Parts: sequence; structure tokens; C-alpha cells
Amino acid sequence: MGSVVTVLLCGVGGQGTILAADLLARAALASGFQAKVSEIHGMSQRGGSVTTVVRFGKDGVSSMVCDPGTADAVVSFETTEALRNLPFVSRDGYLLVSDTSIAPLPVLTGKAAMPRDVSGRLRDAGAVVIDADALAKRVGSPKSVNVVLLGALAIRLEFPLDAWERVIRERVPAKTVDANLAAFHEGYRFAQQAVG
Repeated sequence: MGSVVTVLLCGVGGQGTILAADLLARAALASGFQAKVSEIHGMSQRGGSVTTVVRFGKDGVSSMVCDPGTADAVVSFETTEALRNLPFVSRDGYLLVSDTSIAPLPVLTGKAAMPRDVSGRLRDAGAVVIDADALAKRVGSPKSVNVVLLGALAIRLEFPLDAWERVIRERVPAKTVDANLAAFHEGYRFAQQAVG
């Protein structure tokens, strides 16, 4: 990845996208990088689109702009949001997607239909599709899908594991620290096997 790294995280309200962006930015800071975070919320209620951009670099970050084709990584918590944000992935970029589909309100009310074969279309576009829900449940932490995805992203970043672990311990509620650390390591192991 380049001197300034751009990571776009996307999902729907309630999936922990903003917490994941905060953990990513804090891990960058703990690893000696400068970092900036930008958030875009769709509908304010649970279920609306949420997009967060984290940019970090050793020599500073001058802009928060993430134009189409400029994201070094797009991490999506939901398949339709991944499809919507696919144009942002750079030519050499990485697309990591949780194999989760959440029907938006227009679909639930019958005014729209879900796109067909989204996971297949994403795989055809080079995405790494991860069953983050299953991995989170496997370690007894079904609400930690966001941290599973960060673990899977971590193998592509230059942050030491102890920086990630420290940030998770400091940022998540005390009673969930062990579960979130287990979720992070489960995602990390998945990504190691996926590339190895």
C-alpha cells in the first residue's frame, strides 16, 4: 500500500462500522501513523447505510477525500453495501466482505428487490468473502463481526498485533474485551489461511 493508505468501511446502521473505524484509526496512531476519520451516515435509524473512511500515513494525511478508484481497501459489513461501494476500490485494492445480506426498508415493504447473486458478483470482482457471522459465533461473540473483519484486514496493514490488542482492550466495554480479542484473532487466522 502507498504512503497514505485509504480504507473505506461500509455497512448498515447497527453493525459497528463506526466502532471499527475508530479501532482502525487508533491502531494506526498506536503504530506511529497519523490518521484521520470521516463518516457519512445515511438514514439515522438502524438499517441505513453507513460509510466511514480512515486514512493514515507516516507523513500525515492532508485530505479525507476517497474518490472512486482510490481506496486501498474496502471493508464491507454487508454484501449489498459492498456492491454499492465496489467502484471505490483501487486497481490494486483489496475488497473484504462479510457474507451477510440485510434487506433495506424498500425491500421489506415490497417496493424494491434485492440484487441477485451479490456474493458471486463480488467474488468475480476479486473480493475476499468471509462468513464473519459464523466466525464471531464460533468464538462466542456474535456481536463482534466488526472486529472479526478488522482481524482479517490486519494482515494487510503494518500495525503490530500488540497495538491492535491494546486498542481493543482500551476501547471496547470491559466485559467484552476477551470476546473481542478472540473475534479479532479469529478474523486474523481466517485471512492468513485465505492468502496462504
